[in-house]
Amino acid sequence: MATTTKKKAESSPLKGEALLARVRELENLTKEDKAKECGYYTVMPDGSERLNMMKFLNALIDAEGIELDGRASNGNSRGGRSASFRISVQANGNLLIGAAYTKKMELHPGDEFEISLGRRHIHLKQVSSEAELAEAS
Repeated sequence: MATTTKKKAESSPLKGEALLARVRELENLTKEDKAKECGYYTVMPDGSERLNMMKFLNALIDAEGIELDGRASNGNSRGGRSASFRISVQANGNLLIGAAYTKKMELHPGDEFEISLGRRHIHLKQVSSEAELAEAS
């Protein structure tokens, strides 16, 4: 029994450089026609075609290498703020060193520091714990 329903071509939608090159070739078409020509459509059970514009636009963004999520390209970051290496004095007079800095320095709860004050700066020097000194001996 042969079915008369049209099916989507077996090839997957274009991605990466192939997508960018094809979009450049189709510069005179509308964005909807470009999406269809690049394979970003689905054939519905009734035979009609439905464009997948969001997938098409997201594929274009990915092909251009644009990061909209704020994620690092190595995949290790969960997003959020990055360390700016500047902090402000809080209303109560405290200086808060955020988690971005402590992670970068591989610090752990209980690590101790010596504070030395300069004319316009503060130096933090990590104090070795007794356990570290015993391991070094």
